[in-house]
Amino acid sequence: MPSGVTARWAGLGLAALLWGGAAWADDVPTFKVVVNDGVISTQRIEVPAGQRFRVEVTNQGKTPAEFESLPLGLELVVAPGLTRTRVLPGKSAGSYPFYDEFHMKTTQGVFIIK
Repeated sequence: MPSGVTARWAGLGLAALLWGGAAWADDVPTFKVVVNDGVISTQRIEVPAGQRFRVEVTNQGKTPAEFESLPLGLELVVAPGLTRTRVLPGKSAGSYPFYDEFHMKTTQGVFIIK
């Protein structure tokens, strides 16, 4: 069992890590997507190559959404009325498709990284 001093240092280290991670995520560009029961706000999102970026998905519909891009390793399940975000590492230039898995026929789009 760790001593009180060791536990305090571990707690301080964890707090610094979490605080530093939040600051790290604040300096990246954000690309917003709105989904609404099978309708998506944008079909094309241009992102600079090699740069971290944040994807923010808001679900304005009455049904859940599952925003996904397999090539980017991105999957966000978003309940109605909520917003979820994810910061992604910089990617190589290319086209990366995305979609709402619950409404695949009407919510296709692509990240263009250049």
